[in-house]
Amino acid sequence: MALHGMLIIRPLRLAGTIFVLATLAAATTAAAQALPGCPDYCGDLKVPYPFGTVESCYLGENFFINCTTNTNTTTSNITQIPTAYLMGSDNIVTNISLDGELQILQPMSRTCFFSDNLGEVRIFSSSYSYSFPLQVSPFTISDTRNKFFSIGCDTFAILEGYRQDEERYVSGCLSLCRRPDSAIESCSGIGCCTASIPSGLKNRTVTVSSYGHYSNVSLPCSYAAIVEENYFKFFNASFLAKVVKTPLPMVINWEIGDQPCTAAEKSHNFSCKANSKCVNRTNSSGYFCMCLPGYGGNPYHPDGCQDIDECEVSDPCSAECLNLPGNYSCLCPKGYKGDGKKTGSGCINYNSSQSPLLISLGIGIGLGLLLLVIGAWWLHKVIKKRKAIKRKENFFKQNGGILLEQQLSSGEVNVQKAKLFKSEELEKATDQFNVDRILGHGGQGTVYKGMLVDGTIVAVKKSKNIASGGKVRQFINEIVILSQINHRNVVKLLGCCLETEVPLLVYEYIPNGTLYQYIHDQNEEFPLTWEIRLRIAVEIAGALSYLHSAASFPIYHRDIKSTNILLDGKYRARIADFGTSRSVSVDQTHLTTLVHGTFGYLDPEYFQSSKFTDKSDVYSFGVVLVELLTGQKAVSLTSSQEARGLVSYFNHSMEENNVLDIFDAQVKEEGAPEETLAVANLAKRCLDMNGKRRPTMKEVAMELEGIQKASDVQLNLKAVEHVPNVVISPWNDAVTSTDSTGSGWDSGAASSTDVLSILSDESG
Repeated sequence: MALHGMLIIRPLRLAGTIFVLATLAAATTAAAQALPGCPDYCGDLKVPYPFGTVESCYLGENFFINCTTNTNTTTSNITQIPTAYLMGSDNIVTNISLDGELQILQPMSRTCFFSDNLGEVRIFSSSYSYSFPLQVSPFTISDTRNKFFSIGCDTFAILEGYRQDEERYVSGCLSLCRRPDSAIESCSGIGCCTASIPSGLKNRTVTVSSYGHYSNVSLPCSYAAIVEENYFKFFNASFLAKVVKTPLPMVINWEIGDQPCTAAEKSHNFSCKANSKCVNRTNSSGYFCMCLPGYGGNPYHPDGCQDIDECEVSDPCSAECLNLPGNYSCLCPKGYKGDGKKTGSGCINYNSSQSPLLISLGIGIGLGLLLLVIGAWWLHKVIKKRKAIKRKENFFKQNGGILLEQQLSSGEVNVQKAKLFKSEELEKATDQFNVDRILGHGGQGTVYKGMLVDGTIVAVKKSKNIASGGKVRQFINEIVILSQINHRNVVKLLGCCLETEVPLLVYEYIPNGTLYQYIHDQNEEFPLTWEIRLRIAVEIAGALSYLHSAASFPIYHRDIKSTNILLDGKYRARIADFGTSRSVSVDQTHLTTLVHGTFGYLDPEYFQSSKFTDKSDVYSFGVVLVELLTGQKAVSLTSSQEARGLVSYFNHSMEENNVLDIFDAQVKEEGAPEETLAVANLAKRCLDMNGKRRPTMKEVAMELEGIQKASDVQLNLKAVEHVPNVVISPWNDAVTSTDSTGSGWDSGAASSTDVLSILSDESG
């Protein structure tokens, strides 16, 4: 597998290609930038106040530029090169902008691998972590000028850091190399991936790792760094390995003090001088200064900003130009009127002989404009209704209405119960989609809580822009899938609205959040007991079994995870988010498609082959089972290295026969070891790397029901032990119950022999 597509890095301009001062400000180059008697430059770098290279030449220690002379021995002649470092750090400064931005250089984190003569792949890695002191640094990493880049084959890069509000932030991205002839044309996940960074990030740690070790790639290393967004361009070449070792530019924001403008303006050490204004830094407590329009120079300098002579700089007038403080005026000669500007009406001859002609011309123009306005008003009244109808038709087509009609006319779909809502009704229900009504953000849109006119509480999903054909099909697919499902453990679709700019789906409201929140943010009022965990597992398995084998067409969910499982008022599981689901014919063994899913829950066999089967849902359900048993997240960047991937950690514990040690404390305390180990063994079979060896969801549901019913019998026996003179009913009566999944599988119930076997094993 070779990575043919390389990245060419644009030459680094020390003058700072991303920092360009306004054209008018360039005209005031004579205005002072540094304090009197202070150096203006460190080598080629201009150092304006509040920064400085010498004591008493900068505003504070945070603005000290350490100008150090380094010896350059790369050429035949030894030269001394002045280099600017930020404060006492090793961050090299390449540009300072008075607009509150700074450019520094920083290396890339990398990990490399190679093959020895025996063909064994060996790994060596090195990572770099450069951060700014949280206590004294006024600098944050710019979220608008930078991106987080990762380059390499099968690379997983992680960005960690703390924001200005001391909140910890973790992000990352994944890049793949799937074909030997794949070339990088854009940073979209093949050979290169990118991620945004948050505002107010003060420090960062960048780590990079490769989960596929290739000894024959043209680039045997993986790299990651925060880099100025427009710094890379993509091109087919093979010398990336040489240039990634050079420092790369990153833009950081700087500010003055720790007070907003309203408070800083009242203080004695306010930094904005004459003819300037104070600007609050977004998502920060500090501020920076800018010259007022018509002025240029350094707003922090004691002399303040200087007037720009527009007459000399840009020659804006077609007549005589008069410079004014912060502005200018164009003077027309006698007998002429107008603004005198080259970009305006200029100067018009207006003597007495031309006055009648001008008056007549003005009257004619006025009457023409009046007639034009009347005609436009009349035309608007005529076509107003037609426009409204056309607009709704366009939205209906744009949102997949034609495709939905085709699905309905095919006779394969029954959505008679789904209601078509009016946009006005849903806007009123959600208080004009108020941000206070937001319940969460899903993979395909934002969900709002609303109340219909009849008092029904609903969840309204406002989809993202689905103008492209693929997204339209995905949206209509979710309507079609949900309309075919009638199961109490699946979120019910009430209807949709297609006459708005973005389509709307209306679901029943599920009040108690997601299973992910319930597992990882324990509810003290309603604790997650072993009995509840087992019941939730049975409910999910029953719903998936229904989708796979009891629905009119088999339905594969394709994104089963704890965040897509909601909990109703009685904490019963409800499967949601069918945006990526697919229904298949009964004779179709697999579905070949683009890879969809969530990292940590994704079937490795599906990831490698792009062929999704019912066993891929079984694998994802196995991950959810392990979450219920252990109380740990599928992927945890804060855990130890061995526990970051929950599946591999669980499988390793099963192989070492110490899986009980990783169970959640409440599971170990309340669940019988025979029951918890039975569920663990079932999860291990669901997580088998070979999909053919995994059980079906129907088999999983039946096995979980048997464990649950045996558990119920055991709980009843424990209760009876403390009650005297109680007659125990026959075993067959004890284990007979209504199927909790609503699927009606009698074969899924545990027999009395099974229950006796389990209980006898425990007593032994």
